[in-house]
Amino acid sequence: MFSFLKRFTTATPSIDVVELDALLQQNAVRILDVREDHEFRRGHLPGAVHIPVRRLPDRMGKLKRDKPYAVICETGSRSSHATNYLLSQGFEGAVSVRGGTSAWTRSGRAVVR
Repeated sequence: MFSFLKRFTTATPSIDVVELDALLQQNAVRILDVREDHEFRRGHLPGAVHIPVRRLPDRMGKLKRDKPYAVICETGSRSSHATNYLLSQGFEGAVSVRGGTSAWTRSGRAVVR
């Protein structure tokens, strides 16, 4: 298969906010917020590591590898791309959060402002 088609044939692993909340309560994942700085300042999940998606390749060395990452953005698009990148770099268990911080906030869960 052509390598450029690989990204179209492999589904990005993802979870919803209910699954994320359960994993956080078990202390089983770290949150990686890949939104831009102004978006992060508007409100983010407690304990989130913030690296905008465009800076991710340059800041990979700052990420711990002791737990899988749940990658989140505003709605799920950027987090899907970032999750695929993490997986390609050997970050096993990385998942994208479907619906992103928008879904998290709509569900009434806590955000840091």
